[in-house]
Amino acid sequence: MSATLLAGISRTTEPQTMLRRFLALDALTTGVNGLVYVTASGPLGRLLGIDDTLLVGLGVFLALFGAGVGYLATRRQPPRLPVKVVVEANLLWAVLSIAALTLWFEPTTAGAVWIPVQALTVAGFAVLQWSALRAAATDLGRNSSRHGRVK
Repeated sequence: MSATLLAGISRTTEPQTMLRRFLALDALTTGVNGLVYVTASGPLGRLLGIDDTLLVGLGVFLALFGAGVGYLATRRQPPRLPVKVVVEANLLWAVLSIAALTLWFEPTTAGAVWIPVQALTVAGFAVLQWSALRAAATDLGRNSSRHGRVK
């Protein structure tokens, strides 16, 4: 993904700020999703055709995951390894969502639309976060060499 596109999406050219913004957006979206799954599992389960108990469990996980991602977003320079874990978890979530849709779930029409939409959204977060992480690493290396330090 080009630096220009990333800068346009994140409204900054500073890679660390880009990364923090993408993490914050992920945290907010994931956390809200989790809270909705927990607090409205019955009606949402009927709408999507997914067991409400499963939605509660997923909701608790998502709320906790969102809190962790939110914590990373508050760091001036989010540590590389935990961000990579977030990216990989997001990719895994997207793949498992599609697998669950095709192999296990028998959702309603709303569920058959919602599951791939949220999977693509989560995959999009992973791409944005990975691209920003790479840009931040490149920027960090460039700044280190300018100051006579070797990475």
